[in-house]
Amino acid sequence: MRAALVQLTSSDDPAANLSVTLGFLRQAAESGAELILTPEVTNCVSISRSRQQNVLQTEDDDITLASIRAEAAGLGVPVLIGSLGLKGPADGRFANRSFLIGSDGSILARYDKIHMFDVQISETETYRESDGYHPGAEAVVADLEGLPIGMTVCYDVRFPHLYRALAHKGARVLTVPAAFSYETGRAHWEPLLRARAIETGCFVLAPAQCGTHAAASGKTRRTHGHSLAVAPWGEVLADGGDMPGVTLVDLDLSAVDDARRRVPSLTHDRAFKGPRWQTRKT
Repeated sequence: MRAALVQLTSSDDPAANLSVTLGFLRQAAESGAELILTPEVTNCVSISRSRQQNVLQTEDDDITLASIRAEAAGLGVPVLIGSLGLKGPADGRFANRSFLIGSDGSILARYDKIHMFDVQISETETYRESDGYHPGAEAVVADLEGLPIGMTVCYDVRFPHLYRALAHKGARVLTVPAAFSYETGRAHWEPLLRARAIETGCFVLAPAQCGTHAAASGKTRRTHGHSLAVAPWGEVLADGGDMPGVTLVDLDLSAVDDARRRVPSLTHDRAFKGPRWQTRKT
C-alpha cells in the first residue's frame, strides 16, 4: 500500500488552511497514494481560546470535514483526517477528533483524543489542552477495506498501554497525527514512534504540523514537523522534514506478520500482582 503523509503549517484561519490541504490531497492522489493522512488540528492551529470559539464549527457545519469528504470521493482515495478542532455539547469545550474517510466520502470511524497535553515545558512554554478540549474516553480500531487501523492523536503516543490494546484488538497500522511542540519533538518524537511500532509489531504513520503557525491574535506556536512512517521492526521508512509537503511511503503489510513472528511479544502478556512497595528492614 502506498501511503501519503501530508505535512502542514496550519494557521488559525480554517478557510485558508483548507485550500492548502486540498492541494496536497490532489498531489498525493496524483502520485498514486492509496491512503492519505493529514496532521492533528488540520483545520486550525491556535492557542487563543477566543479565536477558536470564533472560527471552529460543529461537526455538522465544519467546512474542512465536508470538503475533504467530497475530495476523497472525487479522488477515490481514503483519507485519515488527523484531527479537527470542533465545537461540541460537552461542557462547552471543543473536541479534538480524528476521522477516517472512505474512498466514497463516507465517515468510517471517529476517534476523540484521549490524553490531553497539559504540560509545562519551560518557564515560557506551557500548554493546558484540557482547558479548551474535552478528552475522549474510547479507543478505536477502524476497518479500512479489510485493513485494521488503530487511531490515536499526538500526546497519546506517550501512553504505550493504549497502543498495545489497539494491537491486541487487531490493529496492523497505527496512526499518530500530531502537532508536536518543537522542544519535545526534537527530544522525543522519533524514539516514541519507533517504540510504539516495535512494541506492537505495527506500522506507525504519523503526519505532523511543522514550522511557525500564523495567528490573527499574534500568539504564534511552533511545531516540530518530521512526519514519520515507521516499520513494524522499528526502522524509519520516511521523514517529512521541516517544511509543508507530501511524503510518500510504500508499505509491505506482510512485514507486520514477519515482525510478530520473530518477536511474538503480543502473545506473551502475563497477569501480575502489584506493584507492592517494599522497604528494607534492618
